[in-house]
Amino acid sequence: MTAAGAGGSVGSLPAGGSQATVAAATAGGGAAEGAGRVSNVQRIQQKKAQVRAWPRDKKLEKLAIYSACKGDENCKCNGWKNPTPPTHPARPDTPQPAAPPSQPCRSCSHMLSKHVSHLESASDDDLDRLLSIVVDVENLFICVHREEDPDTKQVYSYLFRRLRKCILQVTPPTVEVPLGTPPFERPSIFKGVTNFVFHKFNRLQQKDFQMMSDLAKMFLHCLNHWRLETPSARRAHTTPEESSAYKVNYTRWLCFSYVPQLCDSLPHHETTAIFGRTFLRAVFHTLRKQLLDKFRAEKDKMPPEKKQLLLNHFPRFLSMLEEEVYSNSSPIWDADYRPQLPPHLHAQATERASGGSGPARGEFERLTVPPGEGQYTTVNLTPAATRRARLEESRGEKREGEDVCENSSNSSSSSSSSTTTTSNNSSSSKRMKLESEDLGEDMVAEVVATITDPRKMVGPEVLFSENAARDEAAKLEERKGNIEFHVIGNSLTQKVSKQTMLWLIGLQNVFSHQLPRMPKDYITRLVFDPKHRTLALIKDNRPIGGICFRMFATQGFTEIVFCAVTSNEQVKGYGTHMMNHLKDYHVKNNVLHFLTFADEFAIGYFKKQGFSKDIQLARSVYQGYIKDYEGATLMGCELNPNIVYTEFTAVIRRQKEIIKKLIERKQSEIRKVHPGLTCFRDGVREIPVESIPGIREAGWKGPPTSKPARSPSQEHQEAEYLTSMLKTLLCNVKNHTAAWPFQVPVDPNEVPDYYDHIKCPMDLKTMTERLKANYYVNARLFNADMLRIFKNCRFYNHPETEYYKCANNLEKYYINKMRELGLLESK
Repeated sequence: MTAAGAGGSVGSLPAGGSQATVAAATAGGGAAEGAGRVSNVQRIQQKKAQVRAWPRDKKLEKLAIYSACKGDENCKCNGWKNPTPPTHPARPDTPQPAAPPSQPCRSCSHMLSKHVSHLESASDDDLDRLLSIVVDVENLFICVHREEDPDTKQVYSYLFRRLRKCILQVTPPTVEVPLGTPPFERPSIFKGVTNFVFHKFNRLQQKDFQMMSDLAKMFLHCLNHWRLETPSARRAHTTPEESSAYKVNYTRWLCFSYVPQLCDSLPHHETTAIFGRTFLRAVFHTLRKQLLDKFRAEKDKMPPEKKQLLLNHFPRFLSMLEEEVYSNSSPIWDADYRPQLPPHLHAQATERASGGSGPARGEFERLTVPPGEGQYTTVNLTPAATRRARLEESRGEKREGEDVCENSSNSSSSSSSSTTTTSNNSSSSKRMKLESEDLGEDMVAEVVATITDPRKMVGPEVLFSENAARDEAAKLEERKGNIEFHVIGNSLTQKVSKQTMLWLIGLQNVFSHQLPRMPKDYITRLVFDPKHRTLALIKDNRPIGGICFRMFATQGFTEIVFCAVTSNEQVKGYGTHMMNHLKDYHVKNNVLHFLTFADEFAIGYFKKQGFSKDIQLARSVYQGYIKDYEGATLMGCELNPNIVYTEFTAVIRRQKEIIKKLIERKQSEIRKVHPGLTCFRDGVREIPVESIPGIREAGWKGPPTSKPARSPSQEHQEAEYLTSMLKTLLCNVKNHTAAWPFQVPVDPNEVPDYYDHIKCPMDLKTMTERLKANYYVNARLFNADMLRIFKNCRFYNHPETEYYKCANNLEKYYINKMRELGLLESK
C-alpha cells in the first residue's frame, strides 16, 4: 500500500498511517523516533496560521483563485489566474506582494476585484474560514496526485471537489456521500468494548479493574488513529462479498474519520463512535497483529511498568475481546444489554442515588435514551389513574397560546389525549393560516366555536355520526379509562415485573387463538424474545389485543410480526387505535418506516392503516434483517413525523366541519335569487359563462387564459420534429457503453424477485416500441420513462454493484443530451 504524501511535505497525509503516533501515545517508544520532526498535522496548522496572518488584500487574492467571476453573467471563469505568475513561487511564510484589484485575469480578462466582489463585505473571520478550506483543498490536491491506490485516490478526489465547491459557493463544508451518515451501526465499538470490560471484569478488585479499563482505552485510542489497509490489499485474502462490504466501510472511514483529522474543515468523527461490530470484525485480526508487532519492536524503549502492561496483559485482553467480537452469542453487542457494575462503582452509584441526585425509577419509566441503546420492560402509554384528571385539566385550564397539537404529542408517558385538540379554540383560531383573501380570522373563530359548542351544534364529542372514524369508540373508551395501552417486553438483564409477565402470557394466548396458522412455539419465542416489543391493549387488567414488533433503529424501520385483537372485542375500532398508538410511539423514537408480511386475511386491515405493497424503503436497507414468509405479501408504511396519529381523524373531521360551515356562510351571503335561464328554449345552443346572472357575484373569476390554437399541419410538423429528436436521443443512449444492463426487460427466470419489488418496470426496448407507436406525444412522457429505468435500477441494486454505477453514468449522459436538445424543461 502506498501511503499518501510519502514525501512529508506541507499538505500531505501521514506516511504509513498513524503507527508511529499510536506507538508514541501508548508505548512511549515513538517519542524518541519522532523527536526533532514536526508532524504533518502541525505543518498544516502552521501553514493555516501563516495564511491567516496575511494582509486582507493578499487574502482576497488567494480566494480569488477559487472564486467564480462576477463581472459578466455569461462569464464561465471559475477562478482568477495571474497573468504574470512568478517563475519561482515563494515560500508560504514569505508571500509576494498582493496583486492590485485591477489586475486582469489571464483566463477571462476581468479584473481581480470582479472575482471577489462577493467577499468585500465579509469579516476577517469569514475570510480566515475560507482560507482554511483553501489550505485543505491544496493538501488534498497533492494527495490526489501522490496517491497510487485507486480506491483511496477516488475518495481524495471527491473530497477535493467537494471542498472546492464549498469555497466557490461560500457554504460550510459537508460530506454528502450515498453511504449514509454517522453513526453507521449500533451499538458502537466504543459501547461494545465498554460492555466487554463490565461483562468480563466486573468482579475484579478496583486496581485490576482499572488496569483493564486502561487497556480498553488504549485499544480504542489505537483504533481511532490507525491507518486501515486499502480494499485492493484485502481482495487477495477475502471473498468478493467481504471485499465489497469492506470497501464501503473504508470509504466511510476516509470521509468521516481519517481525512478530517488533517483537513479540519471537514466534520470529524471518531472511528469507534460511528462504526460497530461489523467494522471491528473486518479489521480486528490485522489491527491486533500490527499492534503486538509494534509493541514488541519498541519494548527496549518502554519503561518497565509499561512493558509489563503491554507485553503481558494486553495480549490476553485482546484474546478475550476477540472471542466476544466473533461470537454470535455474545451479550455485549445486544442493544438491550445492561452491564452489572463492579462493587466499587456500584457503591458510588448507590451513594449518589441516596443523596437525591438520581431520578426515581419505577415500572412505568419514561424513556430518555435513543431506541436500541436503552433498557426497559414496560412503557405506559395511557396511565388510567391520571387520565381523567388530565382530561378535566386540559378542558378547563389550558394556557393561552399553547399549541394544541404539541400539547397532545408531549403529554406524560408518551401518550396522546384525543380531547386536548378540542380545547382552547381561540388560541387555535389565532394560529390558523388563511390563504383565501375573502375570509377573516374572526369568521373562522366564530365557525370553530360553532362546531365545537354542544349548545350550538351536535358535534363529534356528543354524538357519533354514521360516517364517524373507526377509532372514535376506542378513543372514547380510552378517555374513560376502560382500556389502556402499554409497550411491554421481556428482558434478560433486569427484573421483569409480575404484571408484565402475566400480560406477555396473555398476549401469547391472544396471538395463538387469532393466528391459528402460526406455530405456537414460534409465537411464544418472538413474544418473549428480549429484542421484540409488544404494544398491549389492556382491558379489565388483561390483554385483549396487541402488536408484536421488532425495531431496527440503525436501519430506520420496524418489522411488525403479529397483530391481533380477540374475536369478541373486534369491530370496535381497537385495531385502528392500537396501530395509531404504535405510529406515535415510533415517531417519538424517530423510526419512520413499518414493514410487515400480511396474509390474505390481513391485507385489507393493513391497507386501511396506510400500508401499501409499494415499498418506499430501499431493498438494501431491510434485506437480510427480516424473514420472508411463504404465501404472504410484503407491505410497508411510511410515517409522517409532523402527524399525531391518535389525533389524526379528529383533526380531519374538524377541518371538514370548518369547510362545510364556511361554505354555508358564503352561500347565505348571496341573498339574491335570479330567475332561471329561458334563452335555451328559444333555440340558443350556448352562451358565455360570464353572462349567467349572479355567476360573478358567487366568486367565479373566468376561465384561465389559453394558448392560441394551432392548425393541424403545424401540430403534425411539431410531432414529427419531436419524434425525430427523441429517436436520435434514444439511439445515442442505447449505444452508450453503460446501457448494456437496460437494453431488454429483466428476465424473471434470472431474477425471480425483481417484479416483487419493481412495480413499474421499464427498459430501452420497451421505449423503442413505444416511440414507434407514437406514444411519446411530448418530451415529458419520454423523460419519465427514461428516468424510471435509472430509478428502478438504483432501488433494486446495492450502490456498490456495477448496475448501480451504470445507471448513474448513463443518467448523467442522458441529462446532458436532453439539455443539448433543449428538451429538459419541456412540459
